[in-house]
Amino acid sequence: MAVLLGTDIPLGAPDAHTGSVHSWDLSTGVDGPGTRFVTFLAGCPLACLYCHNPDTMAMRGGKRTSADEVVAEAAKYTTFIRAAGGGATVSGGEPLLQPAFAGELFHRFKHELGLHTALDTSGFLGARATDELLADVDLVLLDIKSWDRELYRRLTGQELAPTLDFARRLASLRKEVWVRFVLVPGLTDPAANVEGVAAFAASLGNVSRVDVLPFHKLGAAKYEALGRSFALADTPSPTPEQVAAARAVFAGHGLDAI
Repeated sequence: MAVLLGTDIPLGAPDAHTGSVHSWDLSTGVDGPGTRFVTFLAGCPLACLYCHNPDTMAMRGGKRTSADEVVAEAAKYTTFIRAAGGGATVSGGEPLLQPAFAGELFHRFKHELGLHTALDTSGFLGARATDELLADVDLVLLDIKSWDRELYRRLTGQELAPTLDFARRLASLRKEVWVRFVLVPGLTDPAANVEGVAAFAASLGNVSRVDVLPFHKLGAAKYEALGRSFALADTPSPTPEQVAAARAVFAGHGLDAI
């Protein structure tokens, strides 16, 4: 399989018509506004210590699926989705590992089905998102996992800079963004780290919401099933007070923190 120059990251689907799809589902409130049809693409260039879907990390773990099949499945729920103020989200894994396929899905969700569209991404492969792809995206759910560069490398195995570059590009395009930040006790919760993410998000001018997501271990069984160890098995979830304190930092920068 071809890889991205200078990395071991595969280029993904060779065309827009088929891709590696892990699964799809209907969700409410966590993948964008309203009830949404969420397509989970397989493959991710990050190796996040707290990933709760390790089964989506490898592209080979997905099923080769046509865009026609995905859109036909979404079409079954469009009346209900519209009534619930929802739309369609492409998530993962990392959708931008398969940019042509993701772009095809966004275009058809938006123009054939008339649905609000959302891209759920780490931003690490943001340079792969063409202006054409982004034109068909109404909302970007952007994971900023840490402000501390060394911690970001430890958490993900990759660099933070591409995500920040992508965030600035989205701001220049005036594309609506929800920032997502996972609060992990002993890792991402230092005051300076939270403050850094909050100040950056506030500086962009296009962030309409911040989701402070408490770390959890609901994916631990998946690691066991895959025969892999879960690095944060002994890490506790944050207390409600810790979550409230982090949200207050974002709110202090004028951001709507959930």
